[in-house]
Amino acid sequence: MADTQDIRPLLQRLWPDPAKENVTAKQIAEALSLIFTNQLTPVQTGSLLTALHFTGWDRRADVLAEASAAMRSHAAKIDFPRLESVIAKRRRPEGKYNGGLCDIVGTGGDSHNTFNISTTSSILASSLLLLAKHGNRASTSKSGSADLLMNMQPKPAQLGRITPDTISAVYAETNYAFLFAPVFHPGMKYVASIRKELGWRTIFNLLGPLSNPLGDAIEARMLGVARDDLGPVFAEALRLAGAKKGLVVCGKEQLDEVSCAGPTLCWQLVEHASGNVDVEHFTLEPADFGLSAHPLSTVSPGREPHENAEILRRLLQNELPPDDPILEFVLMNTAALFVVSGICEADTSSMGADDDGQVIRERGPGGGRWKEGVRRARWTIRSGEAWKQWNAFAEVTNSLPA
Repeated sequence: MADTQDIRPLLQRLWPDPAKENVTAKQIAEALSLIFTNQLTPVQTGSLLTALHFTGWDRRADVLAEASAAMRSHAAKIDFPRLESVIAKRRRPEGKYNGGLCDIVGTGGDSHNTFNISTTSSILASSLLLLAKHGNRASTSKSGSADLLMNMQPKPAQLGRITPDTISAVYAETNYAFLFAPVFHPGMKYVASIRKELGWRTIFNLLGPLSNPLGDAIEARMLGVARDDLGPVFAEALRLAGAKKGLVVCGKEQLDEVSCAGPTLCWQLVEHASGNVDVEHFTLEPADFGLSAHPLSTVSPGREPHENAEILRRLLQNELPPDDPILEFVLMNTAALFVVSGICEADTSSMGADDDGQVIRERGPGGGRWKEGVRRARWTIRSGEAWKQWNAFAEVTNSLPA
């Protein structure tokens, strides 16, 4: 263990009333940083996480913004100039999308055990956007994003081989990259056993979606939360962190995706001409996407990773019926990422073969072209482009040094 630090003075101020003691978000982030460098004892780590949980300060926007910045600063170091030079060759700006990296991620913990929607949507979206999917193995479900991709056939992705040194090689071959949390956030290993022993969700369950190691290089992100009271908190945390394009969603069933079963609460970052960013709140329904509603029971196979991987393969290879509930669930979420990226603002469309170019200009809640997002999402499957991006990703990860 590195030289340990003593945070007793902070712990004593954190309970029972941190505000009265003038505790700041920065002080909390500095204490959390000691975890990543193995400078905090297990007892003080557990005490800090417990105090944050029971005061509710781990669900404050300023704390999440500062703590996620600290977590990113302790992530494995990436050669950004090299990465940027590779990405620059792949950029395909369209509409109000500038060709930058995008992410789609959920907090998990919604206990609905739905299919891996954000992971599947990220693959579809990589047909038209550059994707930097940040994810991990399952913590509360059977099949996490990493479990799914490492079970894909005919060639499972070797996610552990994507490192700060090899990520540029991945983007040289495909629009898609998966940043496996244990590789890019090595400091998290020091808190893993403590989180297990505590038995409740800690600030780290919330920090993951805000801590993509590519951080400032992310142009647009869609983030699902499993509790609607976290929606405005996460939107404000994104705004405080300097994000310009973001959509936070929570299905009315307390689902961390755009729901295929009914209303979804949305909080969208909106940038004004002045450069100021506000948060706008609205509600989406499946009909806003031109799609049918499906009960969550029809999209919750709750299966093992290899079984979910077979559903993903069939979806990407266009083997599912056009109104399949899981497919339509994925289309809604892919469409929402397309809308937040700005690509749906293009008034012309030339995606490639099988694109009739008929842009759907109709606007729905929040002013978004949700139906145009679905049109583009269906094209990614029909054209074979989503499968092509996935295949290129699987191939390049298998070619990287073990």
